[in-house]
Amino acid sequence: MSESLLLNSIGEFMITRRFAKRTIQTYIYWIKRYIIFNNKQHPSKLGNKEVEQYLTYLSNEENVAPGTQTIALNSLVFLYREFLGSPLSLSLNFNKSQRQAKLPVVLTKGETASLLSLVDTQHWLLANIMYGSGLRLMETVRLRVQDIDFDYMSVLVWQGKGGKNRRVTLAKELVEPLKLQIDICKKYFELDSNSMHYQGVWLPFALKKKYPTAAKEFGWHYLFPSARLSRDPHDNNKVRRHHIDESSLQKAIKKSAKLAHIEKVVSCHTLRHSFATHLLQRGADIRTVQEQLGHSDIRTTQIYTHVIQAGANGVRSPLSDL
Repeated sequence: MSESLLLNSIGEFMITRRFAKRTIQTYIYWIKRYIIFNNKQHPSKLGNKEVEQYLTYLSNEENVAPGTQTIALNSLVFLYREFLGSPLSLSLNFNKSQRQAKLPVVLTKGETASLLSLVDTQHWLLANIMYGSGLRLMETVRLRVQDIDFDYMSVLVWQGKGGKNRRVTLAKELVEPLKLQIDICKKYFELDSNSMHYQGVWLPFALKKKYPTAAKEFGWHYLFPSARLSRDPHDNNKVRRHHIDESSLQKAIKKSAKLAHIEKVVSCHTLRHSFATHLLQRGADIRTVQEQLGHSDIRTTQIYTHVIQAGANGVRSPLSDL
């Protein structure tokens, strides 16, 4: 089997098991790199030794971050255990990446306000939710109408990073804009419902099985729908309305940062970093911030305390004594 045929087979294998699109893309990427590293030999002819050599190479030669090395390992564990049916050893011996994580890029409150004020109308609410609730990019674009809880002023995040669910804060300033956005969703929904070709919104396999009619219920539809209907290639080309393309939001944030003359390297994730840092600066407990961000390990959240301590709120420079 050629390399491309093998990768296509792995992709189809993952699709039938309802893996997320991004997970499939990531695993295929690292499996392909592993095959190329081993001179395009079929993985079935390789094993623990070659996996150890590859992971060590990523650490020693490419100096990848620990998280990146872990993703590569997870991809290969899946390849051997699930696809090839030949699990790797539980005691692999390879050099673990020691590269220190970069400190996150954080905006000041003034920079944040300036950036948000310059985001175009189409993406303004998305950007404000990312900052106001500390959401990741894909958590934001995948929000469903029923994920907004006005009674408890919160946003429900389902199947975030690591498959975790959480409830996060909702800024009161976004209540009216969100209600207007839901009205827009309602118009799309009514339009689609009158089409004989429309098959409802996409749902994870388990939910679709548990709630057979949910795909055509308004609450399950995306809060930020695409302007166009499309066919779902993974489900018999059914006609659906997907969520907004995340790349358009990424471009909008970068454009706004440029317009605001912010010299820092700004991305969508910068708004999440700023959310966490600004909460801590206001005196929020680190455990509260951890819960809002959905971090499993508090050490991940503690990086934001380093951001604060590194500046004027931390060590006094000896230059100030001269």
